[in-house]
Amino acid sequence: MTALASGLDARVLVLNRLYGAIRVVDARRAFTLLCKQVAEIVSVENGTYVNYSLQTWAEAAEFQREFEHEQHDWIRTPRLVIAVPKIIRLLGYDRFPREQVKLNRRNIYARDGNRCQYCGKHFATKELTLDHVVPRVQGGLNTWDNLVCACVKCNARKGGRTPSEAGIRLIRPAVRPKRNPAIAMRLGSPKYQSWKAFLDEAYWTIDLSEG
Repeated sequence: MTALASGLDARVLVLNRLYGAIRVVDARRAFTLLCKQVAEIVSVENGTYVNYSLQTWAEAAEFQREFEHEQHDWIRTPRLVIAVPKIIRLLGYDRFPREQVKLNRRNIYARDGNRCQYCGKHFATKELTLDHVVPRVQGGLNTWDNLVCACVKCNARKGGRTPSEAGIRLIRPAVRPKRNPAIAMRLGSPKYQSWKAFLDEAYWTIDLSEG
């Protein structure tokens, strides 16, 4: 299959049979599930849910290209050009995962929005570091409330001291996010607004791991 890389890298929200959000996968995985006929596409259209098989979704591609081209990511095969669905539903799975949001570098960067938590400036990921608010030399732990994004300059200024000892302050408290921070960032994009209908507050503690 020849495909547009950005299309295959697009993220797709996965629902269980009961329309509960359980995971986020890339388009490769989503199309694999659709081809195996273990999932269907769910599209939010004018406030209602419309269900598509892979075949009927492909048949809608001509309309989507003409009227909704900018609203979708696309992949191209030798036979067709098809929009990447934003949401799919597993037809035979009705459970919910019971994991909390994972503590890892990617999620901390996403929680803090790639913003240094001392100077407040935004930086590219490669220009940021992780800082222990209470330094490890003082017993600081690897926890959500003790790890923040910091630019190289602020991290060096702080050194092995607490913020108060270094004469600086956090721009906001470091906390464990109630929802996957990477998902929260995507919800800020118009392209992923349809996810909101399924990300009910009751499920914000589910780890919607991307991968």
